[in-house]
Amino acid sequence: MDSKLLARTGAAVFVGLAIVMTLVQLREVPAARPEAAPTMWEPDGDPLPAQLRACAQMGELALSSPDCRAAWAEKRRRFFGVGHPDAYAAVGDDPVTSAPAPQSPDPQSVGEN
Repeated sequence: MDSKLLARTGAAVFVGLAIVMTLVQLREVPAARPEAAPTMWEPDGDPLPAQLRACAQMGELALSSPDCRAAWAEKRRRFFGVGHPDAYAAVGDDPVTSAPAPQSPDPQSVGEN
């Protein structure tokens, strides 16, 4: 048998097997992916995680909730390890309401210039 004919036959067999294997793979139904195991939260006496979840479900309403602001401040305090309880007391305060209102000029002094 000629070596060129043997090489061509081998190549044809290889291509044929590749096509057959591809068709078999395409006909297979993919296996169902296992669902992620649900994480169970066990209360440990700390209400902060429950409060943070409730705030996350509130959406934009949580921005105006004083309870959510307090929970976020406590979470930051725990995360950064600040020991002083009032370290984040001013974080989140509305600068418009905490700043003194601008005073209008005195009408008598405006007319004197």
